[in-house]
Parts: sequence; structure tokens; C-alpha cells
Amino acid sequence: MSHGFETTTAKRRSLGALNALNFFMADVQGGLGPFLGVFLQARHWTPAEIGVVMTIGGIAGMLVTTPIGALVDRTHWKRMLVVVSALVITAASIATLAWPDMIVVDAAQIATGIAGAAAGAAIAAITLGLVRQRGFAHQLGRNQAYNHSGNVVAAGLAGLTGYFFGLGAVFAVLSIMALCSVAATFAIDPHKIDHRAARGAAERDGEGVAGFSVLLRSGPLLTLGATLTLFHLGNAAMLPLLGQAVVAHGAGNPSAFTGATIVVAQLTMIPASLLAARLAEARGYWLVFLVALVALPVRGVVASLVSGPWGLGPVQILDGLGAGVLGVAVPGLVARILSGTGRVNAGLGAVMTLQGVGAALSPTVGGMLAERFGYGSAFLALGAIAAAALALWLASRPLMAGPCANVVTDEEKLAA
Repeated sequence: MSHGFETTTAKRRSLGALNALNFFMADVQGGLGPFLGVFLQARHWTPAEIGVVMTIGGIAGMLVTTPIGALVDRTHWKRMLVVVSALVITAASIATLAWPDMIVVDAAQIATGIAGAAAGAAIAAITLGLVRQRGFAHQLGRNQAYNHSGNVVAAGLAGLTGYFFGLGAVFAVLSIMALCSVAATFAIDPHKIDHRAARGAAERDGEGVAGFSVLLRSGPLLTLGATLTLFHLGNAAMLPLLGQAVVAHGAGNPSAFTGATIVVAQLTMIPASLLAARLAEARGYWLVFLVALVALPVRGVVASLVSGPWGLGPVQILDGLGAGVLGVAVPGLVARILSGTGRVNAGLGAVMTLQGVGAALSPTVGGMLAERFGYGSAFLALGAIAAAALALWLASRPLMAGPCANVVTDEEKLAA
């Protein structure tokens, strides 16, 4: 009895540490995020230049996401990947502050893109290894809720400190969060991570791991990747463009406004993440994705009509709804599609690579559209791209019927 109690207590402590990791890593994983745009714009970078440098970082992350996923499937050093990633991102951000010229910022964005991809893959694998398939959807909801809560706190602190002390204070907030994320990572008991479960391998040791060709043969996985490519092509540039539009129109303090845009979206993502996990269990993933995909085209239209401070609320609430839902649904669905293959993290990496294509191109597309046609037209064009993702998902419903079924089967409920 005592040993079982100690085991349960140790696992609960590890899950608590995982929650803390998601909270603190929220501000670290994406580096400076939307603050990078206003930071560079204040130093007389054009919207197109800002878009290109953000695209470079996205491409770097995109290129390594699948290999990193394969590495995470194989390695038992998942916690160390998170720690190294946090330190690399922090160092890259400090370099951007100290030397904001094209070469240094490009290199920093490349490092941030690679490290962010590694951290995301490792955290997803640690989660699956701690709770296994039957607890994955529930814990994903908690992961995302803590992640978005961390973003709210970090964005609020960054916005306030940036308002009073300048944009340089944003870098101090990121550094403190990085140190806390390292401490939380080391608090996770490595002995409680089932590395076989973490890669989605069959429960019986005698069963082998599928070859990488399983990723190319999976119609549902490819459809998911294509849908996310279009979604993020329309989505990724909207928040940076909102901040830049405010700066261009002189409508408010850039640090405070950017921080506020993040806070509104992240506050929406917290309940959206928790509800998405419940909805996936009760109704399946197809409807969960549909909700997220509908929100983005509407967001583009609203942003085109009111891109100043008064448009902040509805635009970012819609962003929070879409992103909060997808944050739970994407890794959960990939884990279901590839369950038993031992290639879950490689598959998630492949999907994130396709998603990264859209996210990497979005700032360049959005920046060039804004520079040539204005911010309103750019928001409309990005919303139209998102509408194409919605059309693809609607057309794919018969193909996705199996993987989009309820997350927890009757057998898994009995096993739990």
C-alpha cells in the first residue's frame, strides 16, 4: 500500500510540475513573438522586412520539426531537450536586443524556431508518457489552459514593463520565465515517463515500430496537415499586423497594445482549451476542428473593418477560440491516428512541418499585402485563405470519420 501511495504521489507531483512547465514555457517557446514586430518597427524596419525575418525563423522551425519529432520518439532525454531549448531561445532574444541588425536578428530567429520546435515536441511526448493515450485529451486541455494562463501573465507583465521602462523590459520578463521553466522541467520525475507510451508504440514489447512510410500512407494525417497549412497561412500574420497597424496609425503605445492583444486572446484560450478536450471526448474531433476553422475567416473580416484599439476585443476573442481549440485537437488527433505505430511524435512533427509552411509564409504575405494595399485589405486576404481551410475540412469529413471519433473508447474507459 505504501509503495502504491508513493507512486501515485510522485506521479501527481510530476503532473503538477508539467502544469508549471506549460505555464512558464508559454512565454519562452515563441521567443519575442508579436513583440518582435513592434520592437523592430520602432527601429525603422519596414513591414516587409519584419515579415521576412519572422518567416526565416518559421522556415527553420519547419525544416527541423519532423526530424526532431523522430528524435523525441527515440530519446529518453526529453527533459533535457526542453531545458536546452529554453536557454537557447533566451540567449537568442538577448542577442536581438543587443544587436538588432539583419544578420543577428535572422540568426536569432533561426535559433528560436529550431528550439521552439524541440520544446513543443518534447513537452507533448512527456505528457503522453506520463498519462498515456487514455488520459491524453484531458491532460492536453490542462496543458493548454496552463500555457495560455502563462501567456496572459507574461504578456501583462511585458506590456506593463514595456510601457513604463521601454521594450527592453520585455526581454527581462522572458528571461525570468525561462529560468522558471527550467526548474519546472527538472521537477518532473523521469522515472514516471513511459517512453514507449510517449511515442505511441504498442503496449506489448514484442510488437515493433512502424516504418516512416506510415506517415505518407495515412490519408487522415495528410488531410490534417493540408488543412493546418491553409489555416496558419491565414492566421500567423494577423496578430503582428494588428500591432503594426496601431503603430502606423499612432493609435496607442506599442508595448501596451501588443500586450493587450495577447492577453485578450489568451484569456479566451483558457476556457476554449478545457471545453475542446471535453467536446473531443463527447462528440469527436471533426466538430472541434470545425469550430476553430470557422472563427478565423470571421476574424479577418472584423480586423479589416476595425483594426484600431476598438477592434481588439472581437478580433482577439476569435483568435483565442480558434487557437485554443486547435492546441488540444492537433496533438490529440495525431496520437489517435498513429496509435500503435510508435511514430506519434514523428507524425506530429510532420503535421507541424506542414503547418509551419503556412505559418512561415504568412508574415511575408501579410507584410507585403499591408505595404502595398493597406492593413484592411491584408486582413481580408488572410481571412479568405482561412476560408479555404474550412472548405477543405468540410470536404474531408468522410475520410476523417474514423480518426475523428471519440477520443476515449469504451475499452479504454474500462481500463482506466
